[in-house]
Amino acid sequence: MNLMTVLLVASALIGVGVWGALAQQTFVMLMMGIEMMLNGVILATGAFWAFTGSGLPKGQVLVILTMAVMAVELAIGFALVAAVYRARQTDMTEGIGSLKG
Repeated sequence: MNLMTVLLVASALIGVGVWGALAQQTFVMLMMGIEMMLNGVILATGAFWAFTGSGLPKGQVLVILTMAVMAVELAIGFALVAAVYRARQTDMTEGIGSLKG
């Protein structure tokens, strides 16, 4: 397996994530698309680190940091989805025209 193959898979993940984020109508599917994009970024970052062969753990630290950001984004996103569902009784993105407080 070479770098181009891994980057092709990573770009496919990012492309499917973009489609998932733009084409879906529920918040959960929107967040799943964003998570797929972040997984593609993690895969590309890890591949660049592995194939450069520097031996330093900078790439691993960046991947772990990205995974931590992804976990925080997921927690905050699902908390917002739960709050919107309680207030509006819908999880559809078009059902909430305005989020004025």
